[in-house]
Amino acid sequence: MINRITLLLFIGLAFWGCEEEQNTTPPVNKWWEDYKYSSYMDLGSDSLVGEIPPELGDYTNLTYLDLKSNQLTGSIPSELGNLMNLTYLDLSQNELTGSIPLEIGNLSNLENFHLYNNQLTGSIPPEIGNLTNLTRLALSENQFTGSIFEIMNLTNLGTLYLNENQFTGSIPPEIGNLTNLTSLRLDDNQLTGEIPSEIGNLTNLTSLNLNYNQLTGSMPPEISNMTNLRYLYLRSNQLSGSIPPEIGNLSNLDRLYLNINQFTGSIPSEIGNLTNLTLLYLHENQLTGSIPPEIGNLTNLTYLDLSNNQFSGIIPDEICNQGDSSPTLTGNKLCPPYPSCVEDYVGEQDTSDCP
Repeated sequence: MINRITLLLFIGLAFWGCEEEQNTTPPVNKWWEDYKYSSYMDLGSDSLVGEIPPELGDYTNLTYLDLKSNQLTGSIPSELGNLMNLTYLDLSQNELTGSIPLEIGNLSNLENFHLYNNQLTGSIPPEIGNLTNLTRLALSENQFTGSIFEIMNLTNLGTLYLNENQFTGSIPPEIGNLTNLTSLRLDDNQLTGEIPSEIGNLTNLTSLNLNYNQLTGSMPPEISNMTNLRYLYLRSNQLSGSIPPEIGNLSNLDRLYLNINQFTGSIPSEIGNLTNLTLLYLHENQLTGSIPPEIGNLTNLTYLDLSNNQFSGIIPDEICNQGDSSPTLTGNKLCPPYPSCVEDYVGEQDTSDCP
């Protein structure tokens, strides 16, 4: 009798132990459930993993949704298109894949939309054009393809970042409709064709970055209308023609990158009007003629690179007045005698045509 009681007790303890072991399994972290009736969900940098739950589409009180800088995977659920009250949506810096769901176009109150630094693909859906209240759109550092045309009616945009994708086609002339833009990044894509003259309508721009594309044609003189511009980046394209003298109107410029193109002709003397410049990169073009003495007006320069062009003649003494004490001049046809301030920095020159 005692043995039977002992056996039953042992079985009971074993069963209880199994129950305990099963109950130690960690529950699924449904991090979204506490926000069912909230208007504000800020879980940026919160170590979230897994997929964005479709159930978020039921949280229709949300006006602010920030899930950036986590480890979220999978696609953006189409159910987010139900969040008609959203004004702010940030899913950037995750590991999201797939395309932008068409239903995002339902979010007509959205003002800030950030998807940068994911692994998103596909083209920009036409429905994005419905988001006419957007002031900031950041789709950079993904693998988006196709045209950028669908954005051209978002006239309230102040910031547009499409850089580091695989967009193709030309920059539409309709870019000139986005007159509220202060910052525009289209760099590091596969854009082709000419820079449209309508870009000169963007008179509120302070930063324009078109680096690392396949743009051709000349620099439109209408760029000179953008008198608030501080940063102009056109490097590593296939731009040709001369540098327009109208560039001298951009008196607020801090940085000018025209390097690694096919520009020809001489540096316009109007470059001397850009007295706020700190960086001037003109290297690796096909520029000719002499260095204008007006270069000496650029007393705030910290970097001046004129290398690998076809500049010729005597270097003007005024170059000693500009701010870069060690300018890069190598790979031209500049003739001695060289001003003492730069004689250690002229590098190799083709002097075969010098007197």
